[in-house]
Amino acid sequence: MSAGLDPELQADVQARVAGLRARIAAAAARARRDPGDVVLVGAAKRQPIDRVAAAVLAGVHDLGHNYVQEAASMRESLHERLRELLETEPVPDVRWRMIGHLQRNKAAAAVRVFDLVDAVDSVKLARALDRQAETEGRVLDIGLQVNLTGEPQKSGVAEADLPALLEACDALDHVRVVSLMTMPRASDDPEDARSVFAGLRACRDRLGATPAGRHLEGLSMGMSDDFEIAVEEGATLVRIGTALFGERAGADAAVP
Repeated sequence: MSAGLDPELQADVQARVAGLRARIAAAAARARRDPGDVVLVGAAKRQPIDRVAAAVLAGVHDLGHNYVQEAASMRESLHERLRELLETEPVPDVRWRMIGHLQRNKAAAAVRVFDLVDAVDSVKLARALDRQAETEGRVLDIGLQVNLTGEPQKSGVAEADLPALLEACDALDHVRVVSLMTMPRASDDPEDARSVFAGLRACRDRLGATPAGRHLEGLSMGMSDDFEIAVEEGATLVRIGTALFGERAGADAAVP
């Protein structure tokens, strides 16, 4: 099935996926949760196609990306590579998620490339996505990125402004808010992220009880260094780069 992939690469990725799923399951068990409720999203930015293909063949069918153009190229190349590797077998359905900051002038391209946009942080961006989704004849599932730490260098709507953003999105016909997303402060201790993850869960629970939040269920939080804490606090999507694919080459190596 996977002829053409380097056996060592394939074995490495399979072992990484198995290890991550075991750690997710253990964290879910500690929180008395079903591990099946947690989606492993492979953060595929600047990864070699064969490594991404190996992850898909190992069962990772949600891929996240930060850049529209690179994602468009990777999506096409990955499909071709999987078709080549699988020969007559069907190519797995892969869901592509925009997990990075999205500029409004790239909203139209993003709707064409991504199945979901997880990091909406303004009404203007939501409206731009809505217009393009209408053009495409679809309803686009989106997530709202929340800056719970108040760090000015981070994208995301402030917690105080989140209800108004949710209400504004609910008034649009071609986007549907299904999740919240956040990032904690950088820290060497994963436990430092716990209060931020718990805070996002509280936002979801509070807003999910309102009419505008009727579709709001997902919590996108947790990366390579802190995803187990995120799962314990209710994450439904964890965005894993380094722990899944290995270190990126060059200056981007430290990005999780």
